[in-house]
Amino acid sequence: MIKFNYKNADSSVIGSENGLDLSQEFSQYKDTIATIITNLGQRKDMPGQWLQWMNLGDNPETVHQIKEFASKAQGQFESVLVLGIGGSALGGIAVTEALLKPYWNLLTSAQRNGMPKIFFLDNIDPDSINGILDVLDLKKTLVAVITKSGSTAETMSQYMIISDRMRQEMGDDYRKNIVAITDKKTGILRQIADQQGYETFVVPDDVGGRFSVFSAVGLVPFALVGLDIDQIIQGVKDMAVALGNTDINENIAAQGALIQYLMDTQRGKNLSVMMPYSTRLKYISDWYVQLWAESLGKEINNNGQKVNVGPTPIKALGATDQHSQIQLYNEGPNDKIITFIRVENFDTTLEIPKILGDTGIGYLGGKTINALINAEADSTRVALSDYARPTVTLSLDKVDEYNVAQLMYMLEIQTAIAGELYNINTFNQPGVEQAKNYTYALMGRAGYEDVAKTLESKMAMA
Repeated sequence: MIKFNYKNADSSVIGSENGLDLSQEFSQYKDTIATIITNLGQRKDMPGQWLQWMNLGDNPETVHQIKEFASKAQGQFESVLVLGIGGSALGGIAVTEALLKPYWNLLTSAQRNGMPKIFFLDNIDPDSINGILDVLDLKKTLVAVITKSGSTAETMSQYMIISDRMRQEMGDDYRKNIVAITDKKTGILRQIADQQGYETFVVPDDVGGRFSVFSAVGLVPFALVGLDIDQIIQGVKDMAVALGNTDINENIAAQGALIQYLMDTQRGKNLSVMMPYSTRLKYISDWYVQLWAESLGKEINNNGQKVNVGPTPIKALGATDQHSQIQLYNEGPNDKIITFIRVENFDTTLEIPKILGDTGIGYLGGKTINALINAEADSTRVALSDYARPTVTLSLDKVDEYNVAQLMYMLEIQTAIAGELYNINTFNQPGVEQAKNYTYALMGRAGYEDVAKTLESKMAMA
């Protein structure tokens, strides 16, 4: 299981001005945390609670269907192209970057064991879209379109461009090169998929995009490139059991949530940095930024009061960002809590040659890069504590399907518990919806004419 070290957030290490008496806080919040965990468990099967993501570790039928589909697709395609944005892409990017061999798309087919390359088109920059069309042979590409509503302007515009290009190149055969991951019954993409006869998978009800990585949204792309989705689901399952424990002293998600909440509300640490010491885990930080920001940044609490709460998440990468951010973290405003992710055992070992012994860097010879990166993590953690800056550390035994799934599910539960501590709706995003509506109006969507008039007048005054 993942290990969680919070001692460098404790007042015994960094002082009472910036640290917390965690033994006392765990004792004080013990009943509150137990109630939150129990309540989440009771609500997860209730429609409209948006907690069905807590059940994704027990979905054998979907897993079986996905494995069958991936098996049939094997050997038929050179590339997989995922169309999605936000939660429909960030989880997939994070997991594939973590678990596939580094530089996957540059490897030969033999080095990839015959599995396809994978690309995520997660923005609507025209240069990027045209660039991917120049790179891919669409006849040998499987396109996965991911949007539950089917009305996501970014994803559906991508779909319209690429499906039209495929139709021009392949005729009606293009249909077998598209899989749609969308709502079971309703929505524009569901309607299109049924009309065109696309293979489809379902985004479950009451699963928001940022919590969807262990549904078909993530599992379909993972299976297509050969990741072991059984081990992914097992990691989720085992972590779910561990995090069902209502004792905060035994529940790392509850500990993490409470520390982050108290650091924000009692110590003024309203910036939450996620800093993995592994390039393969770099995009876990990107995924975490959406999870934390969209879930916890809210104007109105559950009592209808205007509160404008939410810590700001920041992504970083160790050791790279020791050379770009740590100066600020050590000597700038003491308004951050930093979460390190440390890997105990890398897949490979790389020794530094015993050369240049007569120079000031000769001491590195004979050591390993593995030891160096973890020494960087440990030294940075201690240096931050010297400046009374709070940190916590999550340690993974290794970067594999089981451990990455555990990490991400733990962060999802941590987010849900934090939302309850803030007394806000963790699962809506009204601030995002407003911008979506304005975009629909600007692009001429029917039914948004009045919004367009209002927006035009506001833009004229800006």
